[in-house]
Amino acid sequence: MSTQEFRVYNAQSLGAAVRHFRQEAGLTQAELAQRVGVHRSYLSDLERGQVTEQVERLVKVLQSVGARITVAPADW
Repeated sequence: MSTQEFRVYNAQSLGAAVRHFRQEAGLTQAELAQRVGVHRSYLSDLERGQVTEQVERLVKVLQSVGARITVAPADW
């Protein structure tokens, strides 16, 4: 299991985190997309750091309050 943490500042860093943990879980993009109910191309765009409206809004909200997301392995 990975102990790597990712600090999310933008779409690119979020995409890197998603890709890392998907690969750690041994899932393909298609498998993960099916599990969460999104199209594989959406997941691909997310992993490549494409800016989506949702990600852009989330980052703006966090920046506005001086916060960031840290993506880390779950202990549950």
